[in-house]
Amino acid sequence: MAGIYLHIPFCRQKCYYCDFYKTVNTSLTSKFITALQKEIILQKNYLSNENIETIYFGGGTPSVLKINEINQILSVINQQFKVSTNVEITLEANPDDLSKDYLNQIYQTGIHRLSIGIQSFQDKLLKKMNRRHNSGQALKVVENAVKTGFNNISVDLIYGLPGLTNQQWVNDLENVFKLPVQHLSAYHLTYHKGTAFYTWLKKGSLKALNENESISQFKLLVQKAKENDFEQYEISNFAKDRMYSKHNSFYWMGIKYLGLGPSAHSYNGISRRWNVANVESYIKAIDNGLNYWEEEILNEANKYNEYILTRIRTIWGVSLNDLTNDFGVEKAEHFVKNIKKYINNRMAIQNKGIYTLTEKGMFVSDEIMTNLMYI
Repeated sequence: MAGIYLHIPFCRQKCYYCDFYKTVNTSLTSKFITALQKEIILQKNYLSNENIETIYFGGGTPSVLKINEINQILSVINQQFKVSTNVEITLEANPDDLSKDYLNQIYQTGIHRLSIGIQSFQDKLLKKMNRRHNSGQALKVVENAVKTGFNNISVDLIYGLPGLTNQQWVNDLENVFKLPVQHLSAYHLTYHKGTAFYTWLKKGSLKALNENESISQFKLLVQKAKENDFEQYEISNFAKDRMYSKHNSFYWMGIKYLGLGPSAHSYNGISRRWNVANVESYIKAIDNGLNYWEEEILNEANKYNEYILTRIRTIWGVSLNDLTNDFGVEKAEHFVKNIKKYINNRMAIQNKGIYTLTEKGMFVSDEIMTNLMYI
């Protein structure tokens, strides 16, 4: 089994915190769709004829696409790949794009999972982030999606925002858990170089929350999720009734996936590829038969590190048995030696040979993962 990720690079306007590759030049959409269809055909053998179990439209803002463009993309995928009859197809969307008519049309394409970028229910913070919707639209669109027939809905929230109080964060979480949604992705704000937020932070015109405030908001997230029967199955992801994101779980479980579109990444167990992060260069290269991606062949240390980075984030954890069988005794011993201090500090636990992070460890997961790497 395998997954397909489609990077749709267009946005109507740029959010001030986002560092994913995107452009507001939507005049290139038609040429991009043509190039994307060509790339699907070019990469039809990348996944070695595996069954496609997930298709994910990410971005950017995939909900800027017209329905006929979505249908064109899905049609070529179905022609070139073996697509499972119960494939999970996800569309990332902004609330203000999801009119009743658009929701109905999306549903007819076979896309039955939505990932809605709400980010906050605080209108002042939405404006500060340069989001296009308001809190009222966000609430209404979920209601309309359910009426349309969607029963697999995920929403995104951001915490650690400058000026976000604990009470506001609690209100955001309570708003989500009142909604008929099955999945929540909640991310702490990161100040990425090149974003407006990063520039303002360096200039001093934006003040970041301190570490204690961030930790407090993470704890509130975990607490409120538990109270509402949402399982934390990955550091930033929560699901009700095991309605996990199948596509994202593929990343964490080391399952093959093909990334299509500018800046998209691919993995087939042997190598990693990443496409050029520029839509004009991407279109030109594909039109002229030129190379548009770079590749890294993974050695055994790379593969071990990939396994640690992806699995330690999840409830499935790192298996000592898998480490020993797949990467050898030396790397397994390296892992056990380096995770010991985190177990002693109650940042990680071990149960029947499976190592997972505790709530305390999740908040410093980057440090832990770095120290578990095999150089």
